[in-house]
Amino acid sequence: MTEDRERNANGQYVGRIPPEAALEAFDSREDVARPVTASDVMDVLDCSRRTAHNKLNALVDEGVLATRKVGARGRVWWIPIEAAPSGRQPERSPVENAIDSVELPGTGETLYKRRRALRAAYEYLADNPSAKKSDFIEHVYPDHPAAFETPDGWWNAIQPALKELPGVDPPEERGQIWQLLGGDRFTPTLG
Repeated sequence: MTEDRERNANGQYVGRIPPEAALEAFDSREDVARPVTASDVMDVLDCSRRTAHNKLNALVDEGVLATRKVGARGRVWWIPIEAAPSGRQPERSPVENAIDSVELPGTGETLYKRRRALRAAYEYLADNPSAKKSDFIEHVYPDHPAAFETPDGWWNAIQPALKELPGVDPPEERGQIWQLLGGDRFTPTLG
């Protein structure tokens, strides 16, 4: 581990690593079926083993990852894929299908992060059915920057994609309220 990270006057690291950063270890695999170890996360995030375990276990608690002990002291993590009872893949919701098909800039890991950011923006709107641009930037962008350096760059990519998702009622003019249609017309589901 290098000591390039900035520290404050008390010797503590400045800026926390969000748990979602551990997903970069999954994105960097050549074999996407291979489970990830804490060492994989340590290499990608340049962090301690304890930090890697904390980030991975936080994602397990959120239901993003699954984990299993292997051997006496080993543990692996993976992104679960649930099979339907018949062995076929479960049906995906219209929202999930729309998120996967909407145009976003980037490829590979960058596109994956941007789809996750779009999902987070949609979920935020589902929880806050009337939101402004500033709400998305304040509440979604910090945890899901999706490889954008500025909130405005992020919004310029996410906003047109968000307009394409089912039930989203975008404002007609800048600065107005975004809404998610509900009731008997549309029930948002993420699957």
